[in-house]
Amino acid sequence: MKEVRYFYTPDIEKSHELPEEEAAHALRVLRMQQGDEMVLMDGKGNYYSAVISAASGKRCQFQVIKKMPQTRQWTGHLHLAMGPTKNMDRTEWFAEKATEIGFDELTFLNCRWSERKVIKTERIDKILVSAMKQSHKAEKPILHEMIDFKKFINQYFKGQKYIAHCHEEMLPELKNCILPNEDVTVLIGPEGDFSEEEVELAESKGFKSISLGKSRLRTETAALVAVHIMHLFNS
Repeated sequence: MKEVRYFYTPDIEKSHELPEEEAAHALRVLRMQQGDEMVLMDGKGNYYSAVISAASGKRCQFQVIKKMPQTRQWTGHLHLAMGPTKNMDRTEWFAEKATEIGFDELTFLNCRWSERKVIKTERIDKILVSAMKQSHKAEKPILHEMIDFKKFINQYFKGQKYIAHCHEEMLPELKNCILPNEDVTVLIGPEGDFSEEEVELAESKGFKSISLGKSRLRTETAALVAVHIMHLFNS
């Protein structure tokens, strides 16, 4: 049985040609040719059954056979906002694994104790695409540039809002607070945690302080645990 190949085509409604990187993978790596079948994903919730109509040089054109809207694998809108780790490999690991599990939106926070104040989202976006294809997700998480914590917290967020931190020992655990089938936003601090002022500001904006369990977790592990809990209660 021939293996099905998946490709990311965000502009499929406007163009029936694979993006440059996807075309290179199809033609140079996989050696696909005219007439070969493939499945396309637009990152917006749809699959497309397609066949290569023309392949030459660096260009790969296709003909759509059938549009296949996908039923969402979870309910609600799951938003994770985190202070990126000093070692980018750990943040990239989180982005990959969280996408495989399933969530909707990722924001990077510039906090008082952040050790990393700048992040290049281009590479993170490529990781999200790769993980989306590997895990056969029809939707790609929304990715935001880094934003100052105070600016972020002053925005409107629909649904449940939580901030995880280590300033108190007896905080309720997220798994015991979260309500199923609702929009959820969870904040995870940097390696130096949120400052007390940031926690107070978040609470004043309606965020509830929570714990992610009895163990003290690294930033990327805490973020992944939060995504997993959100997903479990909404799937």
